[in-house]
Amino acid sequence: MLAFTPFLVPICLVFGLLCLRGIYYRLTNPVAHLPGPEVSKWTDLVYLYYWFSGKVPYYVHNLHERYGPVVRTSTSQVDICDVDAAREIHKTNTRFMKSQFYEFLVAKGFQSMFNTADPKFHSVRRRLLATPISDSSLSKMEPLVSSRVHLAVDKISEEMESRGAADVFKWWLFMASDIIGELSFGESFRMLESGEKNQYTKDLEAISGLQPIRTTFPNMVAIARYLPLPIFRQAGATANRMVTYAMQSIDRYAKYLEENPENPRQTLFTKALDEKSGMSRQDIRQEAQGYIVAGSDTTAVTLTYLVYSVCQDPRIQQCLTAELATLTEPISDKILRDLPYLNNLINETLRLHTAVPFGLPRAVPIGGATLKDTFIPGGTVVSTQSYSLHRDPSIFPDPNRFYPERWENPTKDMKDASLPFGGGSRICIGIHLARMELRLATALFFRRFPKAFVSSNEGMCDDDMIMKAFFLSAPKGHRCLIQV
Repeated sequence: MLAFTPFLVPICLVFGLLCLRGIYYRLTNPVAHLPGPEVSKWTDLVYLYYWFSGKVPYYVHNLHERYGPVVRTSTSQVDICDVDAAREIHKTNTRFMKSQFYEFLVAKGFQSMFNTADPKFHSVRRRLLATPISDSSLSKMEPLVSSRVHLAVDKISEEMESRGAADVFKWWLFMASDIIGELSFGESFRMLESGEKNQYTKDLEAISGLQPIRTTFPNMVAIARYLPLPIFRQAGATANRMVTYAMQSIDRYAKYLEENPENPRQTLFTKALDEKSGMSRQDIRQEAQGYIVAGSDTTAVTLTYLVYSVCQDPRIQQCLTAELATLTEPISDKILRDLPYLNNLINETLRLHTAVPFGLPRAVPIGGATLKDTFIPGGTVVSTQSYSLHRDPSIFPDPNRFYPERWENPTKDMKDASLPFGGGSRICIGIHLARMELRLATALFFRRFPKAFVSSNEGMCDDDMIMKAFFLSAPKGHRCLIQV
């Protein structure tokens, strides 16, 4: 026993310090009085377990079912499932700024439209970048988007013939990546043409799952090259490669602009690359990284769950295909905007299978705020996760049922509680492009494959489609096999 004494002393010391830290947290915790599990008054370990396992939306939702609309999820975080609170937090000119959480999702020391907590910075940057991707401007880009959607459906058809079933998740990811690549940088990543997952697509699939590492251990990711732990090295290497992809794309387009100064091909970053924009090449790189991730993964995930949901319900499939059968070629987005069932279907997919089910963390302003008749101290991180809001039975009766018809006459609360793209002035800049892609891809897919169904080939099953959610969600199996 004496031989182990030198080792027991530091272990006991560390354990004692951890206990003292837990007691300090408990005694000074300003949100300890709020409803929530006892353990979250002392430590964040339980929350971190669900964060690392991709189950935070499920965990928080279960807490709401147990404790009510206002729940303490960790020592300093509160989630509120209430439409009035969501309106207040996400309204234009809100006092609830983005929390420090977002700083860890981009390179240290840089601000972007996505992560900044400064409303003035966000306003200036958004005005510069929003115009090319606005609803009115996108009509000029529709031919490009439509051509990529047509190619994706052709590739799905070819894979069905050769393989017996097609992985629509893979093809939608290739399609969305190619579209955002060409719209942003004037050049497609040509994922559809290659038809094979490469390092780039593997990084896109992995980056969401690595976000818990980045947000929980940001300093370790920064020095990943010196660490022996593979998980930190993987997080650091993936982040570095995403930087490289963005820089290479920006550099190629900048070179193109130099060679074609008179009549250049316009992209989402044409104005940003003008010296008058005031944006450095590093600034543009940060924004480009955000476009690459947000413009590909989210659309692919939503389309995948849409196809999966429709193919599981013959009634819904028949209603959709009957509406689509009334169309004549060529199919345009202008026509699709007027199809009620198609758009109700998309809204229902965004409700039940939103690509960002996680709460959007905001910092309560100094002085605190009262939300849902509950005072929340200043500095607390508060969120209104869409996963729970979209399943509030008082707003969405029979909330777990996939029922497009509920959107025929939506109430104001339904509209306000729907946050698949965020809300207020921080709403996703790509919302109009995403909806265009969703409309075109859904229409072209089900016109080509009106009797498609979920395949059981290669062991495909419902377990593959269980949602894993970090900041963005994805099917657990990273695939969705469909056949005809």
